[in-house]
Amino acid sequence: DSSDDIEDVSLFDADDDVSRRSKKSKIRHPVASFFHLFFRVSAIVVYLLCELLTSSFIACMVTIILLLSCDFWAVKNVTGRLMVGLRWWNQVDDDGRSHWVFEARKVSAQGGKTSSEAESRIFWLGLITCPMIWVIFAFSALFSFKVKWLAVVVMGVVLQGANLYGYIRCKVGSRKTLTSMATNYLGKQFLRQVRCPGLGKTRS
Repeated sequence: DSSDDIEDVSLFDADDDVSRRSKKSKIRHPVASFFHLFFRVSAIVVYLLCELLTSSFIACMVTIILLLSCDFWAVKNVTGRLMVGLRWWNQVDDDGRSHWVFEARKVSAQGGKTSSEAESRIFWLGLITCPMIWVIFAFSALFSFKVKWLAVVVMGVVLQGANLYGYIRCKVGSRKTLTSMATNYLGKQFLRQVRCPGLGKTRS
């Protein structure tokens, strides 16, 4: 039985240096930006047009699943790291416990390799919009009784939803950790002042 232990790393915000670097609006990784949208948009287009292009359900299903699998791997391992400096994965330790690790790229002192605002917008727009479309497809297939397409649509929701969940935890999780640390620190300081009010006075 494996338990989930959350391990957060300090957050990297892609918009930290925007005010100091106007050139950050430029796309630094055009290939990564292209493939970040290519696989997921292609899967949606194939799903919408497959009945017009071919009558083979198996061919359409295999094509969509391959595109979704390529998208999951590319977004999880490549585009997230390059475009917004975030990465997440799961690892199992020697005791068999499952650890979710959320990693953020730290900004160098020279302000070297940082993500641009344009790349950040492309990344989050594609990451959030496409799973919502697959959820709409799921309800449509369910209400129109297209049972054979339901498995394909659920696959799209699961794979793209997993990346969305991972990167949201990666971006928000460390903020929660920092808030918790600040709250604990202020609470300890308050209790220390209540118990020992004389310690708060400065010695002359």
